[in-house]
Order: sequence, then C-alpha cells, then structure tokens
Amino acid sequence: MRRTNFKMALMLWTLILFLLGPAHAMTQTTNPGTKDVSLSLSPAEASHFAQLALKCVTKEYPNKPDHVINDTSEVRNPRALHPAFYGCFDWHSSVHGHWMLVHLLRIFPKLPEAKEIRTALNQNLNAENLSVETAYLDQPNRQSFERTYGWAWLLKLAEELHQWDDPDGKQWSRNLHPLAEALAKRYISFLPKQTYPIRTGVHPNTAFGLAFAMDYAKEKSDRKLEEMIAERSRTYFGADVNYPAAWEPGGEDFFSPALMEADLMRRVMKPAEFQEWFHRFLPGVAREEPKGLLNPAMVTDRTDPKLVHLDGLNLSRAWCMRSIASALPLTDPARRILSESANRHAHDALAHVASGDYAGEHWLASFAVYMLSTPVSK
Repeated sequence: MRRTNFKMALMLWTLILFLLGPAHAMTQTTNPGTKDVSLSLSPAEASHFAQLALKCVTKEYPNKPDHVINDTSEVRNPRALHPAFYGCFDWHSSVHGHWMLVHLLRIFPKLPEAKEIRTALNQNLNAENLSVETAYLDQPNRQSFERTYGWAWLLKLAEELHQWDDPDGKQWSRNLHPLAEALAKRYISFLPKQTYPIRTGVHPNTAFGLAFAMDYAKEKSDRKLEEMIAERSRTYFGADVNYPAAWEPGGEDFFSPALMEADLMRRVMKPAEFQEWFHRFLPGVAREEPKGLLNPAMVTDRTDPKLVHLDGLNLSRAWCMRSIASALPLTDPARRILSESANRHAHDALAHVASGDYAGEHWLASFAVYMLSTPVSK
C-alpha cells in the first residue's frame, strides 16, 4: 500500500513539473563535495524571461510616476516625461527590464526573441530619448529622483552595455553614457552628505545602491567613484557587529538589509578581512541562525503589489547568499549553509516569477536573471 502511494505521488509530481514547463525549470548540477545545487540560466529560461520583459518595456499603463510637478506644463503622460523608460509600471522597473533584455541578448545572441529585443531597445535607447531622460534630472525638484535604487540599475545597464562587443550594443552604450555619467556624478555629490546609511528592505537601501555603483565604477575604471564608495561603505558598515537579522523580513521587503550589506562588503574588502567582518556581523549563520533569514519568506497574495515584494526578497537573498558564499573560504561552515539556503530561496521564488499578475511580472524576471547570473560556490 505504501509503495502504491509512493508511485502515485511520484507520478503526480512528475505531471506537475511537466505542466509547469520551461517557465519554471532550472538547469541543475549537484556538487557531491558540498551538496550544492547549482542553478544556471538556460536558453529556454532566457527566452521565457525575455518575453516577460518585452511585454512591459513598451507598456505605458498602468504607471506609477515618481514625478514632482513644478507647474501645469509638467502634467504630462509617462511616455512624454520618460521616452526611454516609460514602461513596466515605474521608471526603475523599466530600467532593469532593459538591463535584463541586454544581458539575455548578450549571453544568448540567438534567442528566438532577438529581433524583437533589438527593435525594442532601438526604439527606447535612442540618443533623442536618452537626452530627454538626462535633461529631466536637471529640472527643479529632481535631486532625489530614483535615489539610489533607480540610479543603481541605470549604472548596471550601462555596465552591461559597456561589456558587450556588439554594434548595436556599442551605439546604445554611447547613447546612454551621458545619463550614466550624470548619475555617477550624483553619487559623488550626494554620498558625502549622507551621514547615515538607509537600512530599509526596499528601494532606498544604501548598500544595494553602493554595490551596483561599485560594479559600474570598476567596469569603467572610475577611480574617484570607486574610492568614494569604498570609503562610504567602510564608514557606514565597517564597524557593524551582531546585526539583528532575526528581525527580518519586513512585510514588504524585496531586499534583506543584512545580506545586501554583506554583499556590498565582500566587494569592498579583501577575502580574509571580509571573512572576519562577516562572522562578527552575522555570527549565527555558521550555526544556521537566524531561521527567518535562512528560510524563504512566505507570500500570501501575488496580486498585491507590496506583498509580492517578498518573491523579490527570496530572489535577492539568493543572489546575495550565492555571492557571499563564493567570497568565503572552502572550509568556512557558513559557506555551505548560505549555499543551501540560496538554493531553497531560488527554488521557491523561481516558481512564481510568472504569476500571471502584472504586480510581480513587471519586475521579478529581472531579479531572477540577475540571481541566476551570480557566482555559485563550489
């Protein structure tokens, strides 16, 4: 009887996996030495994620503008205000949707959607549109526009284009350069004035904004920006110990403040220094604590635009844990624990990227692709 029940359960699970199809499939390889399950991006998954982004980078409505109106002339529709990044519900989601399309096309140039991707990018990332985006920053009351979440994703897009040896990519990179440099200068202007880091689990998180800006600075050999980010990171976070990670997650988080901070510091510190810092910062991880940080967050309603943030939290936790684990020595017990936790988070979240509701679909694929592109510990 038990054997019959087992066979029936196995057949049911196989049927579920078949019905889910490639949208929720993951390329898996097991490393016997560490029991890690390595998740990587396959062409089929790339195609699926590209379709999600293509549905939204030219979809103007619904839209949530982050727009201070100075006078009646500025009461305008999203596409007039932001001709490059008017889609995907809000400016920053549009930016990281464009990053994802560039990244997928760079990694998988023969995607079935390649022509459609190039058409969308040509329409949105032309020089005229991006000059309007740059000019928008210089208008009154734009000082804190998309600071620093949108800034960070714009620099990630610029970094991705700079890495790509492709004629179209090089043109889009040239078109984007003035906007990227304007935001890099805003980092340099703003950071000395920011006395305290913002440790939230949503858009203004300082550690996330610094992490992506650091990647851009290194890619572009911008020593001034890189040195400022390193100094600010150490000033904000270098003395942190016993971080209260048991308080996480918050009810609408899509970042873990604890893990995002650690993911930043592994960029700033040399490996031995980072290992010492990490175990002072999160001493419980080596003992598989706190459970709330190491187990995936639960999402109860994926049509709610705030509650669905927690799917993004599981994805960003996974990318942070994968990267942090790779920065720790092979013998460090936290490395295995983080790797296994990253896999749990990834498996949980990837099943819900395509929920069928725009509240999550307009942005979660970008988080999924970035997570699948991060290093995996061996």
